Amino acid sequence: MMKKIIKMVFCLSLVVGPVALAQESTDTGLEKATGSKVETTLWQMIKQGGWSMYPLGLFSMGMVFFMVQNALSLREKVLLRPDLMPDFIQLMKDKRILDAHTLCKENETLFTYVFAAGLERCSTTGEINYTKIKEAIEEASTEEVTQYMKAVDYLSIIGATAPMLGLLGTVSGMIKAFQTIGSKGMGKPEELAGNIGEALVTTATGLIIAIPCMLAYYYFRNNFIKSTATLGRNIGALLDTLESGELPLGFESMKSDKKAPVIAE
Repeated sequence: MMKKIIKMVFCLSLVVGPVALAQESTDTGLEKATGSKVETTLWQMIKQGGWSMYPLGLFSMGMVFFMVQNALSLREKVLLRPDLMPDFIQLMKDKRILDAHTLCKENETLFTYVFAAGLERCSTTGEINYTKIKEAIEEASTEEVTQYMKAVDYLSIIGATAPMLGLLGTVSGMIKAFQTIGSKGMGKPEELAGNIGEALVTTATGLIIAIPCMLAYYYFRNNFIKSTATLGRNIGALLDTLESGELPLGFESMKSDKKAPVIAE
């Protein structure tokens, strides 16, 4: 729990810190230009950013959504269901393939889906073709990994697109600034400052969205790669148990006399 709180505080600091810094810089610049202290609220800064703040706002909501979704769905205990491993080990040792397949269907997740795809290649007569089983497991794992990685890849897309969109808003603000200079000269610096402010706010906003997005992307991707490696090791242990009828060395601590779960018909 403490680690989760630290991670949440760290992520919030990444978002709130740059916003406060940008706001302080804006206030200081206006104070030097006008000789009086000017306080700018966050909402005023968002309005100052112009049209590009609308898509950037959608990006920020998408960032939060995919962070929460990945944090909930990519947990190892949800993906791999380690609590079911003793049951599957015993079922494979007893060669109760149909019961193992039923247990997979009753607990659908990454591990059970991939393992069930391999068990479906076993014939009802008891003949086991391990080559076909492994091919089915590889096909199912590729399909499932691609599906789970979509939400992670969306974070990468947002992290790469947000700075470019912020830069587009910057270019738009600078174009307005030069148009102001061309039409009104330097006689009204407050209008020129508004255009330059739009350019700076959009750049800062794009970076504020991109930085936590990319950090979250690499964090979730690396954790998921680790989970898929563990998935392959666990399924390999189950297939070895099915073939040899003996507990694998990695699970020697499990009781050999553990009763397999009773599957309701």
